[in-house]
Amino acid sequence: MNFVTRFAPTPSGYLHLGHAFSAWTAWRAACDHDGRFLLRLEDIDTIRSKREFEPVMFDDLIWLGLDWEEPVRRQSDHFDEYAVVLERLKARGLLYRCFKTRSEILDEIARAPHGVGEVYRGPGAAMSADEEAARIAADEPYAWRLSLDRCRDHLGARFGAMRFVEEGASTVKGQGAREVVADPTPLGDVVLGRKDVGTSYHIAVVHDDALQGVSHVIRGEDLFELTPLHVLLQTLLGLPTPIYRHHRLLLDETGKRFAKRDQAATLQAMRESGETSEGLRSIFLR
Repeated sequence: MNFVTRFAPTPSGYLHLGHAFSAWTAWRAACDHDGRFLLRLEDIDTIRSKREFEPVMFDDLIWLGLDWEEPVRRQSDHFDEYAVVLERLKARGLLYRCFKTRSEILDEIARAPHGVGEVYRGPGAAMSADEEAARIAADEPYAWRLSLDRCRDHLGARFGAMRFVEEGASTVKGQGAREVVADPTPLGDVVLGRKDVGTSYHIAVVHDDALQGVSHVIRGEDLFELTPLHVLLQTLLGLPTPIYRHHRLLLDETGKRFAKRDQAATLQAMRESGETSEGLRSIFLR
């Protein structure tokens, strides 16, 4: 198997220490396996994502000692591709329009029985065709949600047989590669697109990983719980399932993971303060 991995930041702010650790971890793995390292910009959120952050990101990664293949894939250039994927799922009857507002969703979750109300699990009864047509005609906003019930019916026994290989230490410490059951049920009926934006992170990442031949997805353990959903989409779309490695997160002195609002932890601030890339990499090896 050719080893191909990637780092896929969102250009909505400056890269911080946590980003650097994730990028370096993936890059080092590619080097260790004589593989390929890709850089992708996940900028489908065109409101939060800003082009002015991109050159600073590139400079930060070069300073860190990383290199990558060109061209860099920018997701906002490929909305038409993601729309095709969404249409494939619609054509199979696996999606439904959800007109509920965020507050209505939260209210419904709060009213759910104990232990069931953490995510949205779909409407109790399907909306009538007449009501749906009327709400579309009224130009109401809506989201396209993936129906887990319809996915179970569509896949049959394959739904419960979904698995992925996990090589990271995100769940059981001290264990090597192992097979994990990919059960998306705890995530509920997730949003895969909206009326005004015909894609979501889930659609874009699954499509791009397959398109770019990514063999190993190396990312933070905070994304581990999303993996069963991505495996479900790969199964529905006939795409290969990569091997996953979910690495530990770097935490600040309070025990919280770094965020883009932590200006002192940005790579730009560290570079300007005289920090060296060698010193930073030594932190990663601890």
